[in-house]
Amino acid sequence: MAGPLLQAAEAWCLIRRLARSDKTGPFPADAPEGPVITTFDDGSWELHRQPADVEVADLLGSLLPLCHPVNRSLVYAQVGQSLDGRIATVTGASHYINGCDGLDHLHRLRAIADIVVVGAGTADSDNPQLTVRRVDGDNPDRAVIDPRRRVSPEQVVFDQAAAPTFRLVGDAPCQADEIQVTGESGSVTPADIIRCLQARGYRRIFIEGGSQTVSQFLHAGCLDHLHLIVAPMIIGSGIPALQLPEIDELDGALRPETVPFRLGSDYLFDMRFRQPPF
Repeated sequence: MAGPLLQAAEAWCLIRRLARSDKTGPFPADAPEGPVITTFDDGSWELHRQPADVEVADLLGSLLPLCHPVNRSLVYAQVGQSLDGRIATVTGASHYINGCDGLDHLHRLRAIADIVVVGAGTADSDNPQLTVRRVDGDNPDRAVIDPRRRVSPEQVVFDQAAAPTFRLVGDAPCQADEIQVTGESGSVTPADIIRCLQARGYRRIFIEGGSQTVSQFLHAGCLDHLHLIVAPMIIGSGIPALQLPEIDELDGALRPETVPFRLGSDYLFDMRFRQPPF
């Protein structure tokens, strides 16, 4: 006989624990009672001993694929946008396009990550903390893509007390918190960044923003998942969510496997890409 419905808080606790596991199969293993999640090599999962309502099932379904053990780094990104594909007005106003559930999801993406990465523009203009505050969870390490060191060290993201933070630079590092990631091309590319972070032991890499940075990683074929959170809002103008090179024919459009979920007033589209090892 099935037990009581699995609650969101307990489901989130299981997700966090699974994100630190390196095995598929039943989890927790050999648990005498309570919910058990079985994960499979193809990334699918099953919930046993406790049923879940639609909201909790969506919570599990949207995050468990990011917790799947991999033999390389798994890279995912998130973009929050309006129905017409805008992330902000022409003046940059964006607080907040997405609702509370969408913001909670962003913080969950941080909590299961080993490191969260943002571009210099986002670090400079938004001055984000990149910490986990809206849900239970540990702060990930943080990295700012800043080849020319244009972001002030006074920005809150460089507060090492909250979490270790690194500046990804294009030449020889001058400070202890700098990492050189220049590749063979002489520039800092998404693939170079992933290889560098993977070599340092980071397994789950969250590319949080901004839109140009996410677009660069998408265009370079460096994302396994893109979580697109769409709010029921039409802005009509402003900054686009994604900016990729122009194409002439629809044959050149990206057509990832896409799984939809409900996030309160928003909708989440989990776009799943199959990326080669770095």
